[in-house]
Formats: sequence, C-alpha cells, structure tokens
Amino acid sequence: MTYVVTDSCIRCKYTDCVDVCPVECFRGVEVMLVIDPVTCIDCAACVPICPSQAIVAGSNPEAERWLALNRQLSAVWPKMVEHRRDFPDADEYKGMSGKFEKFFSEQPQSE
Repeated sequence: MTYVVTDSCIRCKYTDCVDVCPVECFRGVEVMLVIDPVTCIDCAACVPICPSQAIVAGSNPEAERWLALNRQLSAVWPKMVEHRRDFPDADEYKGMSGKFEKFFSEQPQSE
C-alpha cells in the first residue's frame, strides 16, 4: 500500500511532509505535491503532519481517484527534497471544496 496526496493539497502545498519523508518520495509543481508510489515505503510519517489533511492511505476509498494521478505525475514532476515557503494565502484555501476543478494544472505556473 502507498499513500497518496489528494486535492486538499491544491493551492496550499504545505511542505511539512517533505521534511519528514525518509525516502524523498514527494514530487511537485506550484499547484500541489504528489507521492511517488514506487519510492514510498508506507511509513505514514507524512499523514499526521499535513496541515490540510491531504494525504491518505491508498487503501482509503477516498484515494481511488488519486492513485492513478499520483502515479502519473510523480513520473514527470520534479522531486521535492526541501521545505519551501507555503503559498501566502494557503490558509484561505485549506478545507475548500472543488479545488481540483478550479485550480489544478499539470504544468508549472508562471508567477
């Protein structure tokens, strides 16, 4: 079983999870992070530390939609190995519904 990042990460992208991951399994662009299922060792260190509660076990029914997306994007997005500054307005987006439809992009955004 692996862990996956869900749409709760979109526009928040806190990187506390990156700091605690012992195997550097996180990949990301500006909009969100994903977990590389090949690298993830299922330690769950990232789950309790995520401020947006965006990380769930792959066996969780909520994860079904995100398993393929995490697998696909982790193959092409760059590795995240250090904590980065959160979006300045991240707390405003925490808990918002419909973020995938409103804000998701597979491509880096220019800011």
